[in-house]
Amino acid sequence: MQVLVHGGAGSTPEEPEPRQAVLDEAAATGADRTDPVDAVEDAIGVLESSPRFNAGVGSAVQSDGEIRTDAGIMTDDRAVGAACSMPDVERAVSVARIVMEETPHGFVSGDHAVSLAEAYGVETGVDLWSERTREKWADLEPPGGGPRSELEWIRERYGRTDPDGRDEGTARDASDLDRDNVGRSPTSGDQWDHDTVGAVAFDGERLAAATSTGGRWLALAGRVGDVPQVGSGFYCCPSAAVSATGAGEDIARVTLSRRVAGHVERGLDADAATTLAIEEFAELTGSTAGVIAIDARGTLGSAYNSDGMQIARSTDRSP
Repeated sequence: MQVLVHGGAGSTPEEPEPRQAVLDEAAATGADRTDPVDAVEDAIGVLESSPRFNAGVGSAVQSDGEIRTDAGIMTDDRAVGAACSMPDVERAVSVARIVMEETPHGFVSGDHAVSLAEAYGVETGVDLWSERTREKWADLEPPGGGPRSELEWIRERYGRTDPDGRDEGTARDASDLDRDNVGRSPTSGDQWDHDTVGAVAFDGERLAAATSTGGRWLALAGRVGDVPQVGSGFYCCPSAAVSATGAGEDIARVTLSRRVAGHVERGLDADAATTLAIEEFAELTGSTAGVIAIDARGTLGSAYNSDGMQIARSTDRSP
């Protein structure tokens, strides 16, 4: 089993080494599995349990002071499941898998997704706050009065492309997948905005991809970004498995993960496809993002146009 994971595309974290250790653990956990779906679910589960990433515990807080999680998962036969806007659910990726395997649907949202999680044994009512997010929220003075007042309050706080142009990097090839890349947002919003997590896996025959997030810091309550949208935050087909991270609205506008897979379908390997897709993304949107991919030949790819993207890979070499 080959597994590649990411911890988000963004700027340099203050403590990259502990984050890298968690990513390494996640990749190794996934590589120990014999099924690609198990591999991506369990790899992401490690990251969702760590407060160092914007997924599960430690997720971003929305404008009403609530934390809501999103995730999507897909296999190479195009089976797909997604869940979003789930308060107090750490294992969002597990709920997405339930949607894929246990329902006739592709996407379930909000309280209904939480009820589905409860019905299938996924823990709910989890405290997703970390010390960092509690401190950051305590420093704010959020308004009352509902969506209009919250929207006015967040206009200058919600993550966006940096007006000084620090988001406007060029795509960087990550063919050296062992290098110590990093992942925090360079935007004018919260520095952990882009710490979405993702995983792709290949067992020599089957592919799977999954992505999980807590969204963007101080997004309007109920906002749903790219992560649970098939083709945007994640995608899988017979040619490639892809997971994306970065400026969610822009990723969704260009269906970034599907774009990577399309390049593979047209003959590029995963390494070249991710690099080209990020170049195109930067030209189309002026925003930052990162992608990881594995193709059906077993080639790994990763590219980003932010300051960095922290990743890890692992391969199970057992007979």
